[in-house]
Amino acid sequence: MIIGLLTAVAASACYGTGSVLQAVGSRKSARREAAKASTTGVTQHGGPSLSSTAKAAVTWEFMVGTVLDFIGFGLGALAARLLPLFLSQTVISANLVITAVLSIKLLGIRLGRAEWGSIAVVCSALVLLATAAGPEGSGHTPIAAHWWLLVASLVLIGGGTLVVRLLGSRAAILAGLLSGLGFGALGVGVRVLNGAAPFHLPSLLTDPALYAILVAGIGGMYLHTVALQIGSVNGATAALVVGETVVPGILGVVWLGDASRPGFAWVAVLGFVVAVAGAVGVAWFGEPEPTPEAPHQQQNRSQNHNQNHVQSHDENQDESGNRGRAKAPSGATAEAGGARPAVGDARPEASLAATPER
Repeated sequence: MIIGLLTAVAASACYGTGSVLQAVGSRKSARREAAKASTTGVTQHGGPSLSSTAKAAVTWEFMVGTVLDFIGFGLGALAARLLPLFLSQTVISANLVITAVLSIKLLGIRLGRAEWGSIAVVCSALVLLATAAGPEGSGHTPIAAHWWLLVASLVLIGGGTLVVRLLGSRAAILAGLLSGLGFGALGVGVRVLNGAAPFHLPSLLTDPALYAILVAGIGGMYLHTVALQIGSVNGATAALVVGETVVPGILGVVWLGDASRPGFAWVAVLGFVVAVAGAVGVAWFGEPEPTPEAPHQQQNRSQNHNQNHVQSHDENQDESGNRGRAKAPSGATAEAGGARPAVGDARPEASLAATPER
């Protein structure tokens, strides 16, 4: 139990630090795209394009964050096999606290009292869960369940990516939630994977859970990157926490035989609910960070500014002309009045002649 908890805490530290570094890289890439005045960085719905996400992935901050994510993945996989899923996934999801603290220094984000209070709630809930956790289940499931896990991962990542691209810049929290569900499916897949302990390569390669892990892991990382590009790092990570914790925790108890200590079931349920509520609180109270303005928005704002400037200039000229006419001599006015053409005069024909041809 102690080794499992230490492993989960180390995984949480890797994930939390990696998320902030990835957010730094994503924002740096977004600023470069905006500076180039390129419209290829966003989709028609205002979200980041695949090329923009790929460019964010090659910044050194993002690459270091990705390495930390892989280390965290290995540690998290070990923790998932040593602890009940409702405990391992919740401890790993405490990377939200590390993300929030590091974002103050690296991203210049200010946390309010409500956010600090929500973080304290998450930490308190983790203590409750660690106190109530019992032995993990066996993890032995029929192979048909592994196929269902693969199908669910494909639908989740494929359908989620499509919906996020359609929603564009409004999909930050949804992308974070879907990425969390993907990482949750990854945790379940690691728990039920055949051929891992003891190691048996043929069983490992023929298990659909292995491919569910790959789909859910890669897809979850992509959706998390999108969430970091278009939304608050704390809000996106909090949504990830909910997706990564709730479903795997329930599946671990119902499907894999995870249990709490005798007489501590209510403590486990309370800790689980409070942890999720605290994570949602960080997402709810988190203030969205300013994002670089999209190129097409900059162009539209520049055009509107120029139009307003021209309109204001024309109005000033008209006003000056009216003041000049108002100050004209009375004799000139009388002369202009005496020169008014009579009915049937040739003035209309002159006006028609002065009208440009269409």
